[in-house]
Amino acid sequence: MPARLLLLTTLALLSHGVADDRAPVEPKSLPAPDQKVEPVKPSVEKLEDGRFRIGKITFDQAKREIRIPSQVNMTEGLLEFLVVHINGKVHESLFVTEASPTDLNLALTLLRYKPSRELYPLPNGTGGLSDRFPEVSEDVKSAARISIDVEWKDNGETKRTPVNEWIQHAVKNTAMPSGPWVYGGSEFHQGRFAPESTGDIAAIFITLSALINYPGEDNRDDTVWLVYPKRVPAMGTNVTLVIAPYKNAVQPNKP
Repeated sequence: MPARLLLLTTLALLSHGVADDRAPVEPKSLPAPDQKVEPVKPSVEKLEDGRFRIGKITFDQAKREIRIPSQVNMTEGLLEFLVVHINGKVHESLFVTEASPTDLNLALTLLRYKPSRELYPLPNGTGGLSDRFPEVSEDVKSAARISIDVEWKDNGETKRTPVNEWIQHAVKNTAMPSGPWVYGGSEFHQGRFAPESTGDIAAIFITLSALINYPGEDNRDDTVWLVYPKRVPAMGTNVTLVIAPYKNAVQPNKP
């Protein structure tokens, strides 16, 4: 592994409390207070084509592109999530994946995406959430904005389109507007990285535990977003979700 990537990996691991030698992600109870939890690290493997792999996720340093193997999970009905882990809220997600949310978070960190907390409400004084939001600088907002495409095979031909084209507004009957998604970084809850416990990866309806959220109109209404009829292939179709820098975002400086 190149020295610079090794350094980045080490820093990211330290900042995110990542664990290695993990079993497949499954909902589990929290360890007992006196139970020893060993700190561990996932491995980053360099592939022959110059890309890298963490678990089931691959990424390209030069393109800052991340590829997540997934499956079509819904062909009709209301959506709250774009993609969740297979042990997550599969009844309301367009896609499911076996990829670890922690591995995805590490890949985003290594590729210099910056989490923006702009969509996460601040706590109020009584333990709930307020109507106030963190102040986030424009450079961080820009570095947090990503595009998400879906790639799949159709009669042997590889096709690719923005995932927004597969999501429909129930009232307007139009596709979700083109535009970025926001990498927010999620949160820790009782010492655990929330997406690993919940399976929440990318949410359409704002979700505090999700790594990625949709920042557009009606993202706080869980009754308006649907699977777009006839655009989505059959249930179980293998697809790849492709995360890349949003075209209008300012690229961060290399460390």
